[in-house]
Amino acid sequence: MDKRFWAVIGVIVVIFGGIMFISNHKKDSSGSSSSSTQPTNHVIGKLDSSVTLMEYGDYECPACESFYTTVKAVQEKYNDKIKFQFRNLPLTQIHPNAFAGARAAEAADLQGKFWEMHDMLYDSNNWSQWSPATTKDPKPYFWGYAQQLGLNVDQFKKDFASDTVNKRIIADQAAFNKTGEQLSTPSFFLNGVYVENSKLLDSSQQPSLEKFSAVIDAALAKNQ
Repeated sequence: MDKRFWAVIGVIVVIFGGIMFISNHKKDSSGSSSSSTQPTNHVIGKLDSSVTLMEYGDYECPACESFYTTVKAVQEKYNDKIKFQFRNLPLTQIHPNAFAGARAAEAADLQGKFWEMHDMLYDSNNWSQWSPATTKDPKPYFWGYAQQLGLNVDQFKKDFASDTVNKRIIADQAAFNKTGEQLSTPSFFLNGVYVENSKLLDSSQQPSLEKFSAVIDAALAKNQ
């Protein structure tokens, strides 16, 4: 009786220990990317500025593409005054090619050409070709952009498919989720404070250099 009792206890302990091991193993494997990979740090402009304008963008997003020209104008105007930063936020449920676009930019970054690929993807002529959902496989376009930028295309293809690039994008998504803001693109933050897109549009609901300037000038004055 005692032997059977202790045998049953022993089996329970072994089973419980096995469950705990499997559970912990799953936690370790599923959480490894979020704990070991930091959000991206793609920055341009005055890197020591006290003012940072960060954009979370989706390369397939029509709104992001419509903001692109104005954001470039803002960068040119404030290049020697503030720091600009871009992070990935592909909305894959509505933009099936968005994650691939982010992969292309991150793969280019591994060869020192992030901003060049970023601009190539948002260029209106290119964007109209690779971004539509009807484009089943945008990768050939990306290979062509990599060649135009003088990248090692074979290495670019390997990096594009790599876990390193995948984890970078996921880390950016996780960083955005921590802001608590509604998932949408483009999302702009000025020194960590969310800026509603409505404050950046003119009376015709178009992205406006003047509206961007107003919020940036206020931040510069505050941080002098």
